[in-house]
Amino acid sequence: MARYLSVGAALSWMVLALPMTLDSAPPTAAARAIAEAADAFLTELSAEQRSKATFAFDDDQRLEFRFTPRARTGLPLKEMTDAQRTRAHALLETGLSMRGYATATRIIELENVLRSIEPPRTGTDAIVRDPELYFVSIFGAPGKGAWGWKFEGHHLSTNFTIVDDRPVVFAPTFLGSNPAIVREGPKKGMRVLRDEEEVARELMAAFTDAQRAKVIFDVSAPREMITGEGRESRPLEPGGLPVSAMTPAQKRIVERLLDVYLGRVTPELAGKRLEALQHAGMGTITFGWAGGLEVGGPHYYRVQGPTFLIEYDNTQNNANHIHSVWRDFGNDFGRDLLREHYKRAVH
Repeated sequence: MARYLSVGAALSWMVLALPMTLDSAPPTAAARAIAEAADAFLTELSAEQRSKATFAFDDDQRLEFRFTPRARTGLPLKEMTDAQRTRAHALLETGLSMRGYATATRIIELENVLRSIEPPRTGTDAIVRDPELYFVSIFGAPGKGAWGWKFEGHHLSTNFTIVDDRPVVFAPTFLGSNPAIVREGPKKGMRVLRDEEEVARELMAAFTDAQRAKVIFDVSAPREMITGEGRESRPLEPGGLPVSAMTPAQKRIVERLLDVYLGRVTPELAGKRLEALQHAGMGTITFGWAGGLEVGGPHYYRVQGPTFLIEYDNTQNNANHIHSVWRDFGNDFGRDLLREHYKRAVH
């Protein structure tokens, strides 16, 4: 059975759930599993490798959010033995659902596809066409106080923050796909982020003309996500059509779209994030679209609530290059979680 939580199922029990503060939240199975996997990974490393993979928790690199071609810090898969790579992937699996992990590995696999379609011409090209140039970084001591880790490379950035084995923050998280649809070669037809586009298009098709006029805030799609690689995210305007103005059938499609993104992480992490969404008010979530509606044309959408933002765009490479991101307002890299932790420490 897939290791992710259906949004629709989660909402049915979340109505009865009360929001939990950091002080009252018990240690979580996810936090313990992640710490154990991180320790197992570090144990496999040599002293030289460990010096590349580990950083102080307050190191500025922890707040770097990079998914575009560039030189990176951390320990790359290229410099690991097979056993070490297995441990690195086991760490990634502890934070992601089965579906999320499968998606992440297919994104890495696309580097080979991209290399065959567009052979590297420069040093930068080589960075984005090598499935072994994905890096693991661990900040702080796993399972001890505040710590975090990231698995990052071209078109994939997962960031996790854990404090005292309590609720885990998995933002910001980025998944991209180039090409969005493989059009030639042995992998022809491969489409890694299919649901990210198709469920959103299903929602657009379900709107009335009057609703669609409110949803579409620009006839041209922005070339890139508005938040980009910024360390902090903020609410974007205009928001679009609120869920409170949608029909029950349309609301169910919004729930399915949320599930596409939250289903990338483990059920425990998805459930806690859904609880926060419910507490903030599902009716306040908005959906906005920019660009045309024709399949194959440039398009962009956002799903935004009081506490979070999803951005998606498919405009580059003749609209065959997807970027998608989940951001937490005020809590990217666990900022809110850490504020509670430090406040509790001085009392």
